[in-house]
Amino acid sequence: MPCKTLLNNHWLFLEGHAISPSSSDLSQAQQVDLPHNAVDIPLNYFDETRLHRDFSYYYTLECSEADLSQFMLLHFAGALSNAKVYVNGQLVAEHSDGYTPFDALLTPQLKLGANLISVLLSGVENPAIPPFGGAIDYLCFPGIYRDVTLHHHDAARIKNLKVQSQNVLAQPLINVDAYLQQFAPISGPIELVFDLYDPAAELLASQHLRLDQWADSVNCQFNLTEGALLWDCDNPYLYQIKVSLSAQDCLDSCQSRFGLREAEFRTEGFFLNNQRLEIIGVNRHQSYPYVGYAMGKRAQQLDAELIKNEQGFNLVRTSHYPQSPDFLDRCDELGLLVFEEIAGWQHIGDEAWQQKSLDNVRAMIQRDWNHPSIILWGVRINESPDNHEFYAKTNRLARQLDPTRQTGGVRCIQDSEFLEDVYTMNDFVLGDGSKNLRSPQNVTGLAKPVPYLVTEYAGHMFPTKRTDCESWQIEHVMRHLKVLDASHANPNISGAITWCLFDYNTHRDFGSGDKVCYHGINDAFRMPKFAASVYASQQPASKQVVLKPVTYWTRGERPEAKPLPLVILTNCERVEIFMPTGECKSFFADRAMFPNLPNPPVVIDEWNLGDFPLGDWGYAWNDLRIRGYIGEQMVEELWLAASTLPSRLLVEAQTQTLLAKQGDVSRVTIQALDQNGLLLPYFKDVLSFETSANLQVLGPKVLSIDGGVAALWVRAYDEGEAFLKIHSQTFAEQQLIFQITSETTEQLEVNHG
Repeated sequence: MPCKTLLNNHWLFLEGHAISPSSSDLSQAQQVDLPHNAVDIPLNYFDETRLHRDFSYYYTLECSEADLSQFMLLHFAGALSNAKVYVNGQLVAEHSDGYTPFDALLTPQLKLGANLISVLLSGVENPAIPPFGGAIDYLCFPGIYRDVTLHHHDAARIKNLKVQSQNVLAQPLINVDAYLQQFAPISGPIELVFDLYDPAAELLASQHLRLDQWADSVNCQFNLTEGALLWDCDNPYLYQIKVSLSAQDCLDSCQSRFGLREAEFRTEGFFLNNQRLEIIGVNRHQSYPYVGYAMGKRAQQLDAELIKNEQGFNLVRTSHYPQSPDFLDRCDELGLLVFEEIAGWQHIGDEAWQQKSLDNVRAMIQRDWNHPSIILWGVRINESPDNHEFYAKTNRLARQLDPTRQTGGVRCIQDSEFLEDVYTMNDFVLGDGSKNLRSPQNVTGLAKPVPYLVTEYAGHMFPTKRTDCESWQIEHVMRHLKVLDASHANPNISGAITWCLFDYNTHRDFGSGDKVCYHGINDAFRMPKFAASVYASQQPASKQVVLKPVTYWTRGERPEAKPLPLVILTNCERVEIFMPTGECKSFFADRAMFPNLPNPPVVIDEWNLGDFPLGDWGYAWNDLRIRGYIGEQMVEELWLAASTLPSRLLVEAQTQTLLAKQGDVSRVTIQALDQNGLLLPYFKDVLSFETSANLQVLGPKVLSIDGGVAALWVRAYDEGEAFLKIHSQTFAEQQLIFQITSETTEQLEVNHG
């Protein structure tokens, strides 16, 4: 019977390459669970050459007679990079790309009893493999950093499904291609059943097909005559297709989710289901502090939730490589649009390198073509020079594999050759204050408008740490506001994707000297800077009320001890400010400065302050009360204390229920708050952590609170109750209790979707 088993536990790990290590070597190996980072590094000030080494992973697979009667393969969701898989010393698979999946067929080399699986990979930045060959502004972390699953199959399997829909706005036609793989000859007819399920998991339609001889692919079509539910950002309805195969002594099944939606970039902007949608996007790296890429399903899901639900973006770009299927699955579920691109950064290698990049295009699209969230394929190496022959091939291949999606190619040069469907441009012109965004036609140099998308801005032009001074934070906020407003102003611009979501580790050639790029609107631990509220505030207040003054409200923080301008990021219609002395004044969104934003900020300065006593010299420094209103209803209230005191340590976990032995994690945030429940921006403390044996802190066990905040991830191991204790120098000890549970079954239904 076909099945798959998660194979993430009980691996052995060694530095260096050894296909068949001695028993002595194995006895010295480290036992690890996947996902695994080959080299954990400090948060900053590290030697990145520690990553540039070879590594080996080993697994002992016990096989019974029943196992050997089937065909067994390992599926690697992600291993970086240049992986080679051996069974009992015999090479069975090679895969150089560190970002796309691959299979290793084990059966020909398996024997009864114990079998040694050896996986050799490398962190050496091999110039023959994308994205390497030039300087790269991010680190690539070696390791088997995504899940590994063991699959049992009969003589054939359904390797992949491809679901494409047409005419979705009228009478949807759903085309399903099932791609079959034969491990051994099959005698007799082959029966295929295609089952279509609606978003409520009710069977909508079923078709039975009979093959009298083997075929590598089979097509089936469904017509939805009425009641089709469209996938969009607010209502991400997901259908499911399940295909079952049966023949003599052979069974298999495969299923995949998909959505009915029409996505098109036009010269007038981006249209989802024929409705124009202004793209407000963000670039994401998939790295995490200390553990690199090695974070499992829940961490990936929670990043997607932060992007869409907390910070209000409607699109994420997977810069600069394909990212976790778990992340993309959650984007599907949330209605978060995705621009996915191939691996690379500025450099184009030789012909062999380019062929590997073409292989990456194929692998990316074949893995992800059913995700409704993906609206654009990135088929150009980020910020690379023009190369007609190479990029004609990448575009042609993408269109052959998936004619339903457009292509884009991110560049940073003007007058670049336009081979894609959408002109995608990194626009960092905002720097000298004279211009916020370039004119699309000045960038393209073309005689007529073309679909156009800004794919990066801000970032390195004004790197900002979460703990930087208030004046710097205001300028950071203003730069994001200016570009966002300029994007909304031009209907030819489909939208803008800010650089970037999180601070990230990088090479010595980039960053702030400590091997960190402080380009994010959040720090590396996903803790927001003020600029994150620029984007959260563009949501309707019905989704989330935002009332965020860009201030620490301390006299003397800014030059000349002036409190103005006071910028309040909000989606309220107006704000009222109350002084303890009884004065009150209303202030409104600054539509003069930001006429195109859905929700401009409130900017209080000398021009609209009047004689309101807001703390300038000559006035007492008082507490401040700020209220936000929608119509006549107060929807949010803040109190800013004139004299703040450390009042409590707020400790929160994203979840306190975790899965055992699956690399499951929870992020824990620790914030020092004042008497009004607001962050103490300059508070410092030293924290130490203690855990039960079945819970592990990822990274150091002693941390300093920096800018009032500390954050960490804990990883679950054995089933049962677990605890995390937080010891502070200032506050009383706190404890979180976690419940670690096992899945109901280790053998999961076959699902390649």
